[in-house]
Amino acid sequence: MFKILTLNNIAVEGLRHLPRQRYEVASEIAHPDAILLRSFDMHDWDIPDTVAAIGRAGAGTNNIPIEAMSARGVPVFNAPGANANAVKELVIAGLLIAARNLCDAREHVKALTETGDALDRAVEAGKKQFVGFELPGKTLGVIGLGAVGVEVANVALALGMNVIGFDPNITVRRAWQLSAGVEHAETLDQLFQHADAVTLHVPLINETEGLVNRDRLALMPDGAVVINFARGMVVDDDAVLAALDRGKLHAYVTDFPTEKSKIHENVIALPHLGASTAEAEENCAIMVAENVKDFLENGNIRFSVNFPQSRLPRLDAYRITVANANVPNMVGQISTCLANAGLNIEDLLNKSIGDLAYTIVDVNRPVSDDVMAELRSIDGVLTLRNLGKPVT
Repeated sequence: MFKILTLNNIAVEGLRHLPRQRYEVASEIAHPDAILLRSFDMHDWDIPDTVAAIGRAGAGTNNIPIEAMSARGVPVFNAPGANANAVKELVIAGLLIAARNLCDAREHVKALTETGDALDRAVEAGKKQFVGFELPGKTLGVIGLGAVGVEVANVALALGMNVIGFDPNITVRRAWQLSAGVEHAETLDQLFQHADAVTLHVPLINETEGLVNRDRLALMPDGAVVINFARGMVVDDDAVLAALDRGKLHAYVTDFPTEKSKIHENVIALPHLGASTAEAEENCAIMVAENVKDFLENGNIRFSVNFPQSRLPRLDAYRITVANANVPNMVGQISTCLANAGLNIEDLLNKSIGDLAYTIVDVNRPVSDDVMAELRSIDGVLTLRNLGKPVT
């Protein structure tokens, strides 16, 4: 029986993928094997030593201490792409709201006190304050062409926009999904120079913090729009507010309000709504539950932010998994230890990423506690799991 601790409400559809006969799932549980969460901040939280995996029902993992978990040999899973449609729709909504000044127009109408014919006249008289612009022919710059960025770029093209994309790390899979009509920007500066609107779809890392700054904003055409449904700190708020004040920017649409930005008249600040649809929450929960389940039962790793993708089909054999430092001769030491115990390796997979490596080994007989102890004593081994035969 695996024990799963939930630190936030996880969509029921996702939890249904963890069968009750093999999983105990609760918001209060001792000695959990895995943790599922959404926005709970784990950085100042004491993570139990029993935890073998952490699953984030969403894309971003800034609320999880990734480095500390890597040092413990604990994979952190997320759900990239599961909320892509929800975020895409909100990006397009934000672009339309900014282009047509809909928030200001709505507040204007709500503040009118006239009635009857006088209200009709006031409405007609006031509408000239909110003249906007149409999207066809305008250029959208999409920074980050992952699951969300590709969908945004393709929809913007369908709306008649010109689209420029920038992503030096685009995957082959995403490149195939991207419309041929999307132009490629060689540099970020080139993208900002030509974009009437910029939308961000990048993780918050050292290289992306403050990506939208004063110098890049200065490159944009006057009256441009910045849309941020990625992470708050990828945009320099002070630089954006200054650009709004001098008329360089027409609007800033953000899912990450700050004390300064939320009160600015040209900021459309939303309460982190990017993935806030029932469908997205279900998709994320299902995806992360399935991946955590596959790891706990089979040792397979898919969509982990800190461990390499590792999947080995199950045989009618006994499986162990090893998370270790990525150092020479680790597989050799593991193989020698198993051979000395008279165990024959029937299948083996070894993958690495950066300083971490992960090995799945199937052998012909059960692995004893003594052999497990010997494997655990190998210098560089972080975690060792004995999964036995496949669950039927």
